[in-house]
Amino acid sequence: MQYIDDADFQIRIDDDQGANIASVVWREMEFALPFRGSPLNYGWYGLAPWAGRIRDGLITSPTTGEHQLPTNLMPPHAIHGFGFVSSWQEIGPGRSLLHLPKPYGSATVEQRVEVLDDAIRWSLEYDAGDCDLPAWLGMHPWFPRELDRGGFVEVEFSAEKMLKRDDEGIATSEFIAPGPQPWDDVFYMPKGTPTALWRGGAKLEVTSPSHWWIVYTLDSEGVCIEPQTSPPNSQNLEAKLGLDLSKTHLLQAKFIFSKA
Repeated sequence: MQYIDDADFQIRIDDDQGANIASVVWREMEFALPFRGSPLNYGWYGLAPWAGRIRDGLITSPTTGEHQLPTNLMPPHAIHGFGFVSSWQEIGPGRSLLHLPKPYGSATVEQRVEVLDDAIRWSLEYDAGDCDLPAWLGMHPWFPRELDRGGFVEVEFSAEKMLKRDDEGIATSEFIAPGPQPWDDVFYMPKGTPTALWRGGAKLEVTSPSHWWIVYTLDSEGVCIEPQTSPPNSQNLEAKLGLDLSKTHLLQAKFIFSKA
């Protein structure tokens, strides 16, 4: 377990449980949902070496062919990578390293969490090593609907367009106009700053150079605003959307806290 106690922040990172940022306290308010029985639905966790669902858990290497990924958490599909269900190695203050299992056996992921005044900078970096499988990264913070003070959370988010989902809820390559909340959707090119707002309590702005974002507002206890380097199911969308999943990847986001 790692602890960061810096000015207004108290942060707890559970390296044994997916390097989950299990507690984010700013000015005595908790901004991470507690454990709720599954690694999928608490804390803030990194998504690597893929983010979102992979249809049927099948991924293909140009040299070693097709590989089956675990589908136990959301059968028949693979979801969110290996990072959030693995034990990581602490390599420095706020830094964690994961050597990925097969079929990503030579690849690594590094997570870094830093406090910057009234902000947290969260970074994920994937190094492929000799692995040529498709890879992309994401961040999955669970924000509570209620803080110790202030109103219920309001998600302020807009984007140029979103990807249409199929009957199984998986993103396709077809762009459509964004619809109204509630969302479990993939958006492209956000407009303005994605924000979680608790009126009378706090405002949390999420900034990232990423073009792809997931916003999830269907849970009764929390909401998620998730930057990603590429959309879910990217290995099946790469050619149609002009994606490049073959390079070393870096995903960085800043979470800026203020009173509301």
